Amino acid sequence: MQTRKLGALEVSAIGLGCMGLSHGYGPAVDKAAGIALIRAAVERGVTLFDTAEVYGPFANEELVGEALAPVRGKVAIATKFGFRIDPATGKQIGGLDSSPAHIREVVEASLKRLKTDVIDLLYQHRVDPAVPIEDVAGAVKELVAAGKVRHFGLSEAGAKTIRRAHAVQPVSALQSEYSLWWREPETSVFPTLEELSIGFVPFSPLGRGFLVGSVDANSTFTPDDFRNTLPRFSAESRKANQGLAERVAEVAREKRVTPAQIALAWILAKKPWIVPIPGTTKLHRLEENIASASVTLSAADLADIDRAVAAIPVHGNRYAEKAQQMIDR
Repeated sequence: MQTRKLGALEVSAIGLGCMGLSHGYGPAVDKAAGIALIRAAVERGVTLFDTAEVYGPFANEELVGEALAPVRGKVAIATKFGFRIDPATGKQIGGLDSSPAHIREVVEASLKRLKTDVIDLLYQHRVDPAVPIEDVAGAVKELVAAGKVRHFGLSEAGAKTIRRAHAVQPVSALQSEYSLWWREPETSVFPTLEELSIGFVPFSPLGRGFLVGSVDANSTFTPDDFRNTLPRFSAESRKANQGLAERVAEVAREKRVTPAQIALAWILAKKPWIVPIPGTTKLHRLEENIASASVTLSAADLADIDRAVAAIPVHGNRYAEKAQQMIDR
């Protein structure tokens, strides 16, 4: 597995987004199966594993911690703070909370669940408008000084926020959605990231399954699959967006690879400081995603893909209105 740098943190060119093992896409996988998949990723060279306290809540951190405990020194664990969760019930009680006291509480709890004494990459999950980003960065800076956190990250933050945070505590990585059907970061944050030598970690690089051809207008989701709440995944939007998935599939056939590998190879070819974190519950998908790091796309290939995708308008917002309001721009 090739490696890349997120700031000063060196990790595998492709990481593993662990959320879907416990949260968001239907019932959680069996614990043993989740551990086996994470360890299979380690065996195949993956060194960046992404989780968050809110995934579950708590369950995903516990799963990741148990799976990686035997190989802790060989991998980097990324987790996140920023939501209000009742520690007694483990239920999200709504709203954001990035107050310094809450950050410290979350880190102590996450360290225990992750079975480690240091978090490699700690993200603010969403920018909290009630707390100055300088206070957030200052709290993380204290945790870095205390040896409990190694690197600081932001998620779905805009360029101005990134600059303000970076001035207090260097930001190693920004995690935001980015894929062939959501390219806004290219203009909104890429110039700032490049200037400040900050890495980029795209989540949902496969369009939450849409770009690999596994979702169409006739697809149905279990009641606890959060795609039920996303305007972009309404039946009408899925039908309207089908042309994009079909075009990705055409390119994949031309290159004799899979649509997922085209989607990931396209991201990897964009910048050398990008590390996508596709998630999966299946071993064959894990291996398929990892193999995308070996798919080479030329400048001409990228230009052809960009032209083809630009010609197909994408229908539907990424999130429902309440969640959309948490995106910092």
